[in-house]
Amino acid sequence: MHWLPTSSPPSLVRQLVSALISPSSSLLRPLHPPVSLLSRRPLTASTLPMPDGDDSLLRKALADKLATIQAQANAVRQLKASGAPKSDIDAAVQSLNALKLDKASLETQLLQSATNNRDAFRQALVNTLERRLFYMPSFKIYRGVAGLYDYGPPGCAVKSNVLAFWRQHFVLEENMLEVDCPCVTPEIVLKASGHVEKFTDLMVKDEKTGTCYRADHLLKDYCKDKLEKDLTITAEKAAELKHVLALLDDLSAEELGAKIKEYGITAPDTKNHLSDPYPFNLMFQTSIGPSGLTPGYMRPETAQGIFVNFKDLYYYNGNKLPFAAAQIGQAFRNEISPRQGLLRVREFTLAEIEHFVDPQDKSHPKFSEIASLEFLMFPREGQMSGQSAERVQIGEAVAKGIVNNETLGYFIGRVYLFLTRLGIDKERLRFRQHLANEMAHYAADCWDAEIECSYGWIECVGIADRSAYDLCAHSDKSGVALVAQEKYSEPREVEKLVIAPVKKELGLAFKGNQKMVTEALEVMDEKVALQMKADLESKGEVEFYICCLGKNVTVKKSMVSISKEKKKEHQRVFTPSVIEPSFGIGRIIYCLFEHAFYTRPSKAGDEQLNVFRFPPLVAPIKCTVFPLVQNQQYEEVAKFISKSLTAAGISHKIDITGTSIGKRYARTDELGVPFAVTVDSRSSVTIRERDSKDQIRVNMENVAAVVKEVTDGQSTWDDILKAYPLHSSGSVDEE
Repeated sequence: MHWLPTSSPPSLVRQLVSALISPSSSLLRPLHPPVSLLSRRPLTASTLPMPDGDDSLLRKALADKLATIQAQANAVRQLKASGAPKSDIDAAVQSLNALKLDKASLETQLLQSATNNRDAFRQALVNTLERRLFYMPSFKIYRGVAGLYDYGPPGCAVKSNVLAFWRQHFVLEENMLEVDCPCVTPEIVLKASGHVEKFTDLMVKDEKTGTCYRADHLLKDYCKDKLEKDLTITAEKAAELKHVLALLDDLSAEELGAKIKEYGITAPDTKNHLSDPYPFNLMFQTSIGPSGLTPGYMRPETAQGIFVNFKDLYYYNGNKLPFAAAQIGQAFRNEISPRQGLLRVREFTLAEIEHFVDPQDKSHPKFSEIASLEFLMFPREGQMSGQSAERVQIGEAVAKGIVNNETLGYFIGRVYLFLTRLGIDKERLRFRQHLANEMAHYAADCWDAEIECSYGWIECVGIADRSAYDLCAHSDKSGVALVAQEKYSEPREVEKLVIAPVKKELGLAFKGNQKMVTEALEVMDEKVALQMKADLESKGEVEFYICCLGKNVTVKKSMVSISKEKKKEHQRVFTPSVIEPSFGIGRIIYCLFEHAFYTRPSKAGDEQLNVFRFPPLVAPIKCTVFPLVQNQQYEEVAKFISKSLTAAGISHKIDITGTSIGKRYARTDELGVPFAVTVDSRSSVTIRERDSKDQIRVNMENVAAVVKEVTDGQSTWDDILKAYPLHSSGSVDEE
């Protein structure tokens, strides 16, 4: 997905400068880059630390320079108004221009500082994630492979919790049918879906080293870098670069290559010349069976397994629509140049839903439950006119036609609830509508849930109305009708399109391909069939594309009869439309890591301590148990509590080391553990909440019940504080 810039660099700079020089001002949230990362507060995903040295001096110098420029501009105006000599006016203007150049230099330094701070935050986060084994590069002892990562114990736990909540939020609450299909997929399936022919990215190679790069990424990076950092480019050049970014998805290989040459883009690592762009299929190819005669691929998505099983799932559901099928599984894409950590990898987890619905009725019975939700939406009209995302009620968006239909709107609302309950910051989540050049020709409407992180706005969930394309494609290729029926209470007289292939004529003309041509003719939609009828009557023959043959064939008037007849029908047979929410689980988890990560000073104030503020729902460990001191009786109490937590199904960790309680708190805060139980007596214990550091005292028999009540979402910590008074003890050494 490519970001479309919506503001020129000068406005971005002014916004950045205004925020940097005014401690009381709050940054407006631009599209990209996330310069909201520049406020001077503790280290978090949305606020990065600004050193007290050079940045403070730069901000003060820039504020002084702006004041001087304003004064000089007033002086120029006064000279002109008073009719001063031209030489005096020219000298004053020259001084003003010199001041503006100085200001531009200061702005450039501040922009560089912004980039450094964003990179510093990301590096601190990644270092913590890898050190605490949330994830790490795969095969590290062999120097690793780009785009492949392993999840460690806490990362596995977070991922497991996210997927468990996904099942609860979607599969259980929406009564979906869950399936689990193979990762290895026969070539014929992916030919029908279009992946074999079209699942490609344009690639260029370093002409000397052979290193490969995605061509559009190189052009996008060049344009963005110029727009964000080069304050000398003209308004015309900026408009041109923004236009290139807007049309990036539409550029052909030739056009992309021409732009790369025009801008002098070279290999990032070596600065060598690049080859012309050419298509590279992103699927991993394999063969099924020892003979190697059955080609296949590692699936690039999980959706095709659901589509090919539609007929059986429809029967299982009692031959009723609407219904939804869901699948969680691994997908594989042989990325040309993986980057950005977990955001662009070669093997990843997808959670996909295919909601099958009557194309004539896309209302949703539960739409009213989410209609009042309000969140950031970014319709295509706003993107094209240079506006920012705005808060809109989803009910209003559907009513105004911004969102195509109720079912699509319902899933957008449900996705919003899912992400925010996981811990995604609702102020850094938006739903962006696909531009016309991003949409497939068959799609009715498409929206992406994009989450802002240090890399910018990242597409994490796609919610698309794919019309009936997928089922039609597989019906055409397989010859199996993937359709639904609506039975009428009374027979209806309808005008029906009748397509009658003349098999004898087709057999003589196409021999072994007769069956495929016949089936393709029979599944033509009405518009195509009527156009063929008109062409046959006027010309006697017509060229007709056969998908499974991959070529046009000549159909003559004697080969097919096309007519409309009135007949009585007892049911309507149709191909369902599909609404598809598709979740990139790894991307969601990475953005959650960024949104949850922050630092706070230690009690002594001599160091910054890392904290993940995961909601209890997704925290890798829900609770830790610490005896205050090494004491046999305290350790027995700790073991009793551990057993009760295990019996309640609460993940926990017991730590009976002699380390100070403050250091133990800090260690578990860094893992995002929401609650810590400190054993400091033989009958009652304290429970500490991670973010507030508040503590309550409860009897040891009640610990599991209290923790479970909060981690299961039955109560909040504030609810618990009303039932159990705050506890403070000088004996507990906070971090």
